[in-house]
Amino acid sequence: MRKWIFLMLALVLVINFAVMGIGCKGKEEAKPKAKEEAKPAEAPAPPPAPAPAPEKAPEKPAEAPKK
Repeated sequence: MRKWIFLMLALVLVINFAVMGIGCKGKEEAKPKAKEEAKPAEAPAPPPAPAPAPEKAPEKPAEAPKK
């Protein structure tokens, strides 16, 4: 009887190790990105030229109210 108890405990222990091995795998390490060639720093683009001010349309005289 004692040997069956030890056999069951050993079986539980083995199953426990198997489950822990399957469920607790570490995450795969991220692959390093391909190294990009070092590019010289580009000069910042010059700011765009200011747009010319729109010309004002000639104002029409206000019409007199009709009676």
